[in-house]
Amino acid sequence: MPAADAPVPAVPGTGEPDYAIAASASQIETTPRTLKHDDTFAVFDTHGDAVPGLASNHGLFHRDTRHLSLYFLTIDGVRPLLLSSTVRDDNATLTCDLTNPDLPGRDGGEALLHDLIHIRRSCFLYRSACHECVSLHNFDVVPRHVDISFSFDADFADLFEVRGAKRGRRGVRHAPLLAGDGVRLAYTGLDGKVRRTSLHFEPVPAQLSGSEARYRLDLAPGATRVIFIEIRCDGAEPHTGAKLSFRKALGSSRATLRARVARAAEVTSSNQHFNDAMKRAVSDLAILITDTPEGAYPYAGVPWFSTVFGRDALITAFETLWMDPAIARGVLLHLAANQAEVLDPAADAEPGKILHEVRFGEMAELGEVPFRRYYGSVDSTPLFVMLAGAYVERTGDLDTARLLWPAVAAALGWITDYGDRDGDGFVEYGRMSGDGLVNQGWKDSHDSIFHSDGTLAHGPIALVEVQAYVYGAWRAAASLSRRLGRDQDAADFDRRADHLREAFDRAFFDARLGTYVLALDGAKRPCRVKSSNAGHALFAGIALPERATTVAAQLMDGASFSGWGVRTIATGEARFNPMSYHNGSVWPHDNAVIAMGLARYGFRREAARIFEGLLRASISFDLRRLPELFCGFSRQRSQGPVSYPVACAPQAWAAAAPLALLQSTLGLDFDIDARRVMFVRPELPAFLDELELRRLRLGEGALDVRIRQTGGSAALSVLGRSGDIALWVEA
Repeated sequence: MPAADAPVPAVPGTGEPDYAIAASASQIETTPRTLKHDDTFAVFDTHGDAVPGLASNHGLFHRDTRHLSLYFLTIDGVRPLLLSSTVRDDNATLTCDLTNPDLPGRDGGEALLHDLIHIRRSCFLYRSACHECVSLHNFDVVPRHVDISFSFDADFADLFEVRGAKRGRRGVRHAPLLAGDGVRLAYTGLDGKVRRTSLHFEPVPAQLSGSEARYRLDLAPGATRVIFIEIRCDGAEPHTGAKLSFRKALGSSRATLRARVARAAEVTSSNQHFNDAMKRAVSDLAILITDTPEGAYPYAGVPWFSTVFGRDALITAFETLWMDPAIARGVLLHLAANQAEVLDPAADAEPGKILHEVRFGEMAELGEVPFRRYYGSVDSTPLFVMLAGAYVERTGDLDTARLLWPAVAAALGWITDYGDRDGDGFVEYGRMSGDGLVNQGWKDSHDSIFHSDGTLAHGPIALVEVQAYVYGAWRAAASLSRRLGRDQDAADFDRRADHLREAFDRAFFDARLGTYVLALDGAKRPCRVKSSNAGHALFAGIALPERATTVAAQLMDGASFSGWGVRTIATGEARFNPMSYHNGSVWPHDNAVIAMGLARYGFRREAARIFEGLLRASISFDLRRLPELFCGFSRQRSQGPVSYPVACAPQAWAAAAPLALLQSTLGLDFDIDARRVMFVRPELPAFLDELELRRLRLGEGALDVRIRQTGGSAALSVLGRSGDIALWVEA
């Protein structure tokens, strides 16, 4: 239960805990600049500042605590003018170009006219520290004297406080400690843990206090002065001098990102917009990946979800499996290492269940929010088994399959022993404590599961996509079992899958809707709502072939398909709202899953329509980065998509969506036993005339392939080959 003196706000009219993100300020208005490395991320504005008055999520965060809440540069006491601001294509650094406004003369001297002093700020994150280089250049023909000041503060707010939670009591902030070239800020939380932020400046400022560093700089005509700042959070490496740390850490940071990108297949095309989108996708994935003891793991998204999420990482791994199977391996092994072993109602944990979320902040440590190690997602467990099967089919990695088998068996045990709460053969969810999430599918808003008249469904709730994932889990378990020589188990798992498929069709398909219902409530009443969830039934393969045509048609009609993508809820449904989080918005990852399902049943042109819509949408977003979600308004000529005010960007499963969409339209698959890369009835979207895929790896071999549009079809040729690997095309 939350501490009595630190209540979590309730959803109005429900009395339920509210873990939604407060939207007191739109991120769109402030154009956030985000950086991340492992457990540290930063949100700055276009000037490179963190200004709480402009957006509540600004700052430097480490392990769910804000270690720097204010960071503000001024020249002669005023804010510089913005010239440009961008994050490098590889996400390595944020660079902001600034200049002076008109400034009055000192002591009756000559005024400093605008645009004479150029200020360039370059910063990046590496190993729990923010490194910044600030260079100033005088373009005037006379010497100039300027004061440069850095104001700073650390509120050590828990991420959930930043998101909007109110606390009646907090710990103790300590007085700043000055030491030579730097300042140490510290806070002792109610959990007894001391959290520290250390700022170091080089050269030593003319004045240094617990809230400001001030430089008085004399700049000759054409002269440049450079200031280095290092801001270290808990666990950062020992201070070695800001200048030295900047250069050394920058090289290491870029090398890490290059290694992550080099591991993946490379995509280039005749369309520069497409190339930019793919490069951004791969770069965003590279910074969101955190190296765990078990391997690479993509954190969900910045700023609100920069931590381990089970469902998000599993979907991201599916989207990237063709391109970089190492991500799937890292996700599977890390989730297996953190699989629930005991019953813990406060954490919604049951033996065999796969993790939903991990948090390290003060509020999680105190139990003010239930997410310290939380298992309240109904879909992570079957998705885990599905991914394990898909990974081994993609790679043939039997050593990892053997490592994973105990976790797979435990996950299947959870499905049979705990997942089916009422014995009807379907997997349902229902939280075990009043603090847990009310809805535990991917649409986890309090109002996201409802009936056709708009009334909310009450549990235990059986979601359409969860039954599909469970079906996929039984099929994946059968595949794994055969590869591990467990043929009797495989036959049993296939029988379970067959039985579930028949029962699912009877209970979930609604001929009047022309698609699957959203869910069954606790009384087994169907939620007769047209939703994007139905497309996940295609993804997992549970849909009978004769149902696929009508499901695909419903997903692609004008009520569901906005022109940019498939809406979460179709227009005309009771709770449809294009500006809502889950009831009418467009989520790139959801569309990628739907497209994979459409392709599975042969609807490649429909998948290509989704691909085109999302690619066009990405062009309109800052840095051409697909956000977590955007509004579900219909596409209008000469207008871009409507942004959602507090969407995460980058977000792992959104970043990976274009990769999955490309695979879906190309019909790209791998046959590890026959040693061949396969293209099944490939389609090139209309916006691509030519495409090259390099480093398509299969075992120890790799293939480079060119694909060209030729009279409405796709022609393929091999550009390069290493190892025992073949190209196979089904027209």
